[in-house]
Amino acid sequence: MRVLVTGGAGYIGGTVADALLDEGHEVIIYDNLCHARRDLIPERAEFVDGDLADRGKLEWLFGQRVFDGVMHFAALIEAGESMKHPEVYFRNNTAATLSLLEAMIAKKVNRLVFSSTAAVYGEPESSPIREDAKLQPTNTYGESKLLVEHMLKWINEIHGLRYASLRYFNVAGAVVTATGSRGEAHEPESHLIPLILDVALGLRKNIKIFGQDYPTSDGTCVRDYIHVSDLAKAHLLAFKALESRGKLIYNLGNGRGFTVREVIESARRVTGRPIEVEELPRRPGDPAVLVASSEKIAAELGWVPDYPNLDDIIGSAWAWHQQRFGG
Repeated sequence: MRVLVTGGAGYIGGTVADALLDEGHEVIIYDNLCHARRDLIPERAEFVDGDLADRGKLEWLFGQRVFDGVMHFAALIEAGESMKHPEVYFRNNTAATLSLLEAMIAKKVNRLVFSSTAAVYGEPESSPIREDAKLQPTNTYGESKLLVEHMLKWINEIHGLRYASLRYFNVAGAVVTATGSRGEAHEPESHLIPLILDVALGLRKNIKIFGQDYPTSDGTCVRDYIHVSDLAKAHLLAFKALESRGKLIYNLGNGRGFTVREVIESARRVTGRPIEVEELPRRPGDPAVLVASSEKIAAELGWVPDYPNLDDIIGSAWAWHQQRFGG
């Protein structure tokens, strides 16, 4: 199959692109490289430098060859930043995705796997979160993704676009593929595990804990973590399932959560190094607990994570982190 991967120069998109290539599919990556590097693009993939908001370029690309579908990862992902600049997130995540959908409809590209987020649930009423839970984002990042899900629902009903919306968060770990290793590193970095590993390597003074008064076992936020290769496997299963199904919505996670302090302790075990912390007030828009139930995708598509253990996830990230940054 021939698949367009938007945001395929990034951490998750690039990992999924590698997985597609390993299965023998043809991959075209569409990315403006605003938060990625050209040298991270899988060597076997074709690269098109373009912005998601450029509907004309997308229609030109879809007109050049026949695509079997799209894997859509291109987006801004920082919840904290989204609460400072909501307009930027609605422009880049929501409006730009509409340009992609319009181009797909115009050129009759009829299959999409959408990288959504468990942030669409906001502060959940029960845990772990199931797909039928109330959708009530507490930050504009989650809202920008939920608006896309609303668009997909109507476009599916009216135009017949087959789509899968995969809701996940806190992707971590590293993976070795046929094109080399790939791990998590953002610029600027805001994700917990790579920040902790920076401290272990001496690249940062400490790790900041935002909020110590949440209603959790130790007062810090609880999050679910999923290995990036397990996430990639789920995307490929969903893409294949869309051959016969019109609409899929799945959560992806390990089904159990870890507090920020527990993640730090895991990193101390894995690295064998001291990791200093700095306690700061809560950030706006951070729910206390976000843990996803993956029972639905397990039952319907047979997806089971290969890396459910947090120490294993952090261990793979630590090996890659040392290789890239020294130590």
